[in-house]
Amino acid sequence: MLWLPFLLVAWTAAAVSCARLCLAAVEAAKPPHRPETPADRDRVRELSLYEAAFLAGGPSRVTELTLVSMHRRRRLLLAHTGWATVVDPAGEDDLERSVIGAIGPGGQSRTAAVRTAAARSPAVHALADRLVAAGLAVPEGARAAVGASIRAVRGATALTVLLAAAVPLLLPAGHVPPGPGMAWFALPLVLTLGCLVIARIEVHPYTRWASPAGQRLLARVTPRDPLTAVAIGGVAAVDDPALRAALSAP
Repeated sequence: MLWLPFLLVAWTAAAVSCARLCLAAVEAAKPPHRPETPADRDRVRELSLYEAAFLAGGPSRVTELTLVSMHRRRRLLLAHTGWATVVDPAGEDDLERSVIGAIGPGGQSRTAAVRTAAARSPAVHALADRLVAAGLAVPEGARAAVGASIRAVRGATALTVLLAAAVPLLLPAGHVPPGPGMAWFALPLVLTLGCLVIARIEVHPYTRWASPAGQRLLARVTPRDPLTAVAIGGVAAVDDPALRAALSAP
């Protein structure tokens, strides 16, 4: 019976991690203020380019869109060598000013560093807060909780396999259970694997930036121009190879 503690640990890890994932998914699915009504569903709301970029790819996508927009209007120069240079230091909105501020007083900085700093700026956080308040974006806390819960279930799956493999290796021959006894380890494994499959189908939308309401609005946005294509598709949608190389530089 020395193998029973191994089985108990596997069952506990599987049950706790799956329960945690279920609770996180329920919390992520809750509307921010009130349940969505059919009228809300049918109401036509135009997303701005910045809003579409956030819902499609989060803060980094907003920064990519801002950089491309400023480069196309000759307010910023993005070199294929990976450097960003300010041409016009007067930003037209908070997001442009956050990019200029991320470049610094010298007027030149590495593009990768600018993208990282601008994505964490107060302007991007304010945009995220507005979308969350409107019920179009998933709160950061809910996204983090779902992601952490899924990792916990994966960890419980690996732990179950390791414990099942450790029983015949670590225990004396007389204490190793027969085949039917080892089959008990399959039950927590089935539980965690089944939970991961269900999470892939049901929970996966809540790990994205857009809520179900935001995803419906985002589906109405068509890449009718180069900036809209970048907002939806990111750097891969940039039609200028030199600019795409500038944004892709490490």
